[in-house]
Amino acid sequence: MCRIFSSSLVRDLSCNQLSSNNLREMLESTKESLKLEAMKRIVGLIARGKNASELFPAVVKNVASKNIELKKLVYVYLVRYAEEQQDLALLSISTFQRALKDPNQLIRASALRVLSSIRVPIIVPIMMLAIKEAATDLSPYVRKTAAHAIQKLYSLDADQKEQLIEVIEKLLKDKSTLVAGSVVMAFEEVCPDRIDLIHKNYRKLCNLLVDVEEWGQVVIISMLTRYARTQFISPWKEIIYIEEDNSEQAFYESDEEKLGTPQSKPYIMDPDHRLLLRNTKPLLQSRNTAVVMSVAQLYWHLAPKQEVGVITKSLVRLLRSHREVQYIVLQNIATMSIQQKGIFEPFMKSFYVRSTDPTHIKTLKLEILTNLANEANISTILREFQTYVKSQDKAFAAATIQAIGRCATNITDVTDTCLNGLVLLLSNRDETVVAESVVVIKKLLQTQPTQHSEIIKHMAKLFDNITVPMARASILWLIGEYCERVPKIAPDVLRKMAKTFTVEEDIVKLQTVNLAAKLYLTNSKQTKLLTQYILNLGKYDQSYDIRDRTRFIRQLIVPNEKSGALSKYARRILLASKPAPMLESTFKDRDRFQLGTLSHTINSKATGYLELSDWPTAAPDSSVRNVEVMEPEWVPSMGKTKPLKSDDKFYSDSGEEEGAGEEGTGSSSEDSSSSSSSSSSNEGKLDSESEDKNSKHSEETDSSQSDKSSGHSDKKKADKKKRLQLKKKAKKAAPKERYQMHRPPTHHPLTQELWNLRTFTPKMAYTHTGKKKNRKQMVALFLCVQVSSPVFVPMSSHELLHRMTGKGLAAQYHFPRQPCIYGNKMVSVQLTLTNSSDHTLEDISIGEKTSSGQNIHRFSSIERLEPGASVTVSMGIDFNDSTQAANFQLCTKEDQFSVSIQPVVGELFLPVTMTEQDFRKEQGKLQGMNETSATITMAPENTSNQALSKKMVSVANMGVVPTGEDSLYRFAAKSVSSGDLVLVSVDLTDSSSGRLTINTEKTVIGSMLLRDLKTALAQP
Repeated sequence: MCRIFSSSLVRDLSCNQLSSNNLREMLESTKESLKLEAMKRIVGLIARGKNASELFPAVVKNVASKNIELKKLVYVYLVRYAEEQQDLALLSISTFQRALKDPNQLIRASALRVLSSIRVPIIVPIMMLAIKEAATDLSPYVRKTAAHAIQKLYSLDADQKEQLIEVIEKLLKDKSTLVAGSVVMAFEEVCPDRIDLIHKNYRKLCNLLVDVEEWGQVVIISMLTRYARTQFISPWKEIIYIEEDNSEQAFYESDEEKLGTPQSKPYIMDPDHRLLLRNTKPLLQSRNTAVVMSVAQLYWHLAPKQEVGVITKSLVRLLRSHREVQYIVLQNIATMSIQQKGIFEPFMKSFYVRSTDPTHIKTLKLEILTNLANEANISTILREFQTYVKSQDKAFAAATIQAIGRCATNITDVTDTCLNGLVLLLSNRDETVVAESVVVIKKLLQTQPTQHSEIIKHMAKLFDNITVPMARASILWLIGEYCERVPKIAPDVLRKMAKTFTVEEDIVKLQTVNLAAKLYLTNSKQTKLLTQYILNLGKYDQSYDIRDRTRFIRQLIVPNEKSGALSKYARRILLASKPAPMLESTFKDRDRFQLGTLSHTINSKATGYLELSDWPTAAPDSSVRNVEVMEPEWVPSMGKTKPLKSDDKFYSDSGEEEGAGEEGTGSSSEDSSSSSSSSSSNEGKLDSESEDKNSKHSEETDSSQSDKSSGHSDKKKADKKKRLQLKKKAKKAAPKERYQMHRPPTHHPLTQELWNLRTFTPKMAYTHTGKKKNRKQMVALFLCVQVSSPVFVPMSSHELLHRMTGKGLAAQYHFPRQPCIYGNKMVSVQLTLTNSSDHTLEDISIGEKTSSGQNIHRFSSIERLEPGASVTVSMGIDFNDSTQAANFQLCTKEDQFSVSIQPVVGELFLPVTMTEQDFRKEQGKLQGMNETSATITMAPENTSNQALSKKMVSVANMGVVPTGEDSLYRFAAKSVSSGDLVLVSVDLTDSSSGRLTINTEKTVIGSMLLRDLKTALAQP
C-alpha cells in the first residue's frame, strides 16, 4: 500500500486536484490505466480525510475488473463506504460471492472484508456461509479475515452466536500463527465465558505465543490470564493446609489432638501454569510496549511473589518511550509499588523527576517515590523533595508537599523533620505552596496535637497573609479544635474574621461559624457578643448552606425554651475527639482492576471490562488440557520411499508422480497381502495397514516380499483396482492448473499434520521439475524444522552511497532479518534514501544493469524526493548463498551511481526452531566433510548464558535450540537460497574456553561463519 501512496501522488493531489466529474470520467473509461490512476487518486483523497462517497456508483462498477491492482483499490474503497452506501453495495453481492472463489488470496480476503462491512440484516445468511467457507480456506490470511468477520457479524446479529461459536472452535484448532491472535479476539468478543473451548488449545497457544504478531500476543496473553485464574490454584500461598477426613474415633487423647491439627502440604505449581509463565517471559524483551505491559500484568496476577521481580527491568525500560506510554506504565508501577515496593527499590533513580517531564508524569513519579520510601532511603527522597518544592510548576509543588506529609505519616522517625520543613514553607512567597503546607500541617498536627501548640500560634500569626480559602479554613479549624491550648489567640482570630465575614468564601464562613460555636462553649465571657454577631451575619447570608448551619448552631449552643434536650450535648458534639486522618495513596484501591486495562487507568469499570476471577480453592482437573496424539501410519525414512498406504492421498497433477503413485500402490498392495496371509479375509485390510505402519525394511526386503506375495487371493487385487479407479476419478475432478495445490478431502492424521504445517513455513519450490530431492526427506525436514522469528535484529546500517559521491543523494542499507516477500530465495534488504542537497531529486530507481548470476528485485521508482526528506524502501537480493557483493546502479533523473551491497555471512540465514532430538538427528547426518570445528577462547563478558546467546545471534540470524545441558548451547538456521541446514553448537570445557562446531553442507559458509563467531566471542 505504501507504493501506491507515493509522495508524488500527494503532490499531484495538492497541486492539480481533479474534480469529481473528471474522476468519474476516468473510472468510466475503457482504459485500465486511467481507471487505476483514478482509484489511486480517490484512495489518496480518503487517506487525507476527504469525502469521496459521491463516487460510489462509479467505483462499484469496477468491482468485477480483471486487473488485480484495480480490484484491490476498489475493495479498499468499498470497505470504507459500504456501510454508508448499503443499497448500492447490495447490488454487487453476487460479485463479492464470486470473488470469494478467486485464486488470489488477497482478493478472497478483500471480498469477505467488504461483505462483512455491509451492515444489512438481510445478508446475514450470506455472511455466515462466507465465513464458514473462509474458515476452511487454504490461505491463513483468508482464515484470519474470517476471524475478523466473526466479530462484525456478531455485532450485527447476536442470534448467530451458536453458529459463530462453532466456527471459532474450528479456528482455535488452527496451527497458523497468523490466525491465532484474530480468532482469540473473536473468542473474547463473542463468547469469553466459554473456557471449555480453550482447554484443548491451551498448550498450543502457549507454544505459538512467541511467533504470533504483536497485537495478537496482547489479546492472547489477556485471555490466558483470565483462563489461568480459573484453572490453577493460587501460587501466593507457600503452604496449603488440607483437612483429612478421619471417621475413626481416636483411642488416646493425643490422637484426638492430632486429628484436630490440619496437615500441611507444600505448594506444587501445575506444569501448564509454569508453561504459560515460561513462554511469556521472553516477550518482556519485545519492542511493542503493549506486549511488555501485557506480560507484566500476567506475571503480576499469576506468578509467585518471588518471581514477579523479572518484570521490573522491562517496565523501567519503557519509561524511555513516549509520554503516553510513560503515563500508562507509571500508573501500573504506582499500583504495584504499594504492595511490593521492594522490587522497584533498586531502580529508584529511574523515577526521579526531570525538568522536561509534563505535570502528569511528574505527579506519578512522585507517587511512586512516596510508595518506595522507607527508613533506609527516606533521607535521599526528602532531599529530592526539597528540590521539587521549588519547582515553577505549582501543581507539582503542591503534590510534593502532600507527598512529604504522607512520608511523615508512614515513617514516624521523620515526622518532626517533615513538620519543621513544612512550617518553613509557610513563609514562602508562593500562595499555592503556603496553602498546601497549611493543609498538610493540619493533618499532621492531628496525630500529635499536644506537642505542637507553637506551630498553631505561628500559623495564626500568618493568617492575615494567607488568601487561599482552603488554607484559611484549615487554620480556622485548627484554632477551633485546639482553642483551649491557645486561649489568647483564638478570640483575636475570631474578631478578625467577624470584620471580613461577608467577603469570605463559603468554606471559610462555615469554619468561622464553627470556631465561634466552640469558643462560645469554652470561653463565653470573651466571645459571647462576637458569636451572636457572626450568627446574625450568617442568618442572612446568600448561601443556604451558611444559613442552615447558622440556625443549627444557634439552637445547639444557645439554650432557650424551644431548643430542647439537644443543647445539653453541645460540648460533646462540637468538641468531640476526632481520629487522625490517614494520608493514603490515590492508587490504593486500583488493584481491584486488572493491570494494563482501561478500567485501571480511569479507576472506574469501563464497558466490556472482564473481571479476573478469584483463585479456585481446589485445583480443577488438569486432564481437560490433554490432547490425544494420533500416531501417523507412515514414518519418514532416508531410504527409498513408498507412498502412504491409505485410500486418501495427496494427488499430484504431474504425470511422473502419477506413475510413481501407481507403482507404489501396487507394491503396497502386494506387501499388504504378504503380511496378512495368516489372517482372516475380513481382517486383511487392517492387518495390511498395521504391517505397513511398522515396516522399516529396505528396498531389497520389499521386493523379495513382493515376489513371495504373488500367489495370494484375488480379493487383494480387486482392492488394488478399486483404489486405482478412485485415484483416476479424483484426478479427472481436479482443476487443470499445473501448480495449484488443493486441500484433499481426507482426515488422515499425517496428511492433516503436513497440511497444517504449510502455514508455518515459507513457500518452497516443490514441483516435479525442481530439485531431485527425496520427497520423504523433504517431508521429514518439514516436520522437524520450522522458520521462526528472528531472535535479535541488529539496528546498525551500512553506507551504500555517500552524499558527496551521490551529488546530494545519500543511501544506507540494513538487513531486517525477515523473510523476503519478493521471493523465497531472496534476502530482505531495507534502503534508506536521503536527499542531502538543496534541490529536489526525481525518478530515483535501480538501473537495469546488475550483477550477473544474482537476481535482484528492484523497488518501485521514487518520483520525487524533497530536500532534507528521507524514504525507506525494501528490495530483495538472491545472493546464492555466497558473500559476493551485489552490484547495481542507483539512478536519478540526471545521474547514475554504481553501488554494491556486501552481505555478511550471518545475514544469509533464516532462523529455524527444532527440538533437541531433531538437532542431534540432523547433526548426525552432517558429519565428516560437512563438519567444521575449532577451539575458542571467550572474553569474560561472554561467559554467561545470556551474553553468549546474545553474541551468537547478533553475529548470525539463527534460532536458539533448547538443550538440557548447562555447558552446551545449540543454534539452528537454514540458508535462504538453498534451504540447507546450518547447525551450530558451543560446548564449554571451562569458564573461558570451549569447542565451536558447525555442521552444514555449505562448507564454505561454515568456515566463514566459524571465523566470524570465533572472533566475536573473543571480543568483549
